[in-house]
Amino acid sequence: MLKSGSPHRVAWPIALTLVALIIAATTVVVFLRLESWPARTARQSTAELERLGKNLRAAFVDIAHLQPRITINDRVYMEQTTPVSELVVLSRRIEVEHELFHTWAGSSKRVKLHGTFVAKAGFDLRKGLSVDIRPNEIMVQLPHAQILGVEQQQVDVLAFENGLWNRISGQDVQTELSVLPELAWKKAAETDLAAEAEKNLQQQLEQRIQTAQPLRLVFKDENKNE
Repeated sequence: MLKSGSPHRVAWPIALTLVALIIAATTVVVFLRLESWPARTARQSTAELERLGKNLRAAFVDIAHLQPRITINDRVYMEQTTPVSELVVLSRRIEVEHELFHTWAGSSKRVKLHGTFVAKAGFDLRKGLSVDIRPNEIMVQLPHAQILGVEQQQVDVLAFENGLWNRISGQDVQTELSVLPELAWKKAAETDLAAEAEKNLQQQLEQRIQTAQPLRLVFKDENKNE
């Protein structure tokens, strides 16, 4: 009596067909993933850059109480809000002295004053502030730091000596008082306070952003080179 065909002979074609279908399905999935990879990567990259934009906005709001104009790959992401006119970053105590000594007809008068001031260094934001975020770097453009103001804290009279007929007038005192702020401005300008303000702003931003991209500050000023 003849026997029926072996079940293994029937199963092999089915198994081969299933394997072929699995390989084809896997190939289609891989192809679709590869085809969509650039778009997915771009979406992830854009999302990361937008996250950096939000972090930078928060940093400037915290430091300067303003939102700068932020672009991502040349596309405007956030417009600048109405800015404060100045951003003070550092301050330093400045002390100056000035003396008036005048002799007339053998009679001398002398006034000597000592002034204590606080010089403030920072940025004049009316000259522009913008942030450009790119995959390879973050560029912040703003003017060079400068001395923004000198505030008088205290004035001490070190000498106030009248001559017998050469007396100290109110105008003498006013003139000496007006000289002190000018001396404080000059002394503050001769320090490295402005350069320290630029370094300080860079450090503050880097501490708040903490990004893999380098953060570069580009300073624009008519009186200085970049």
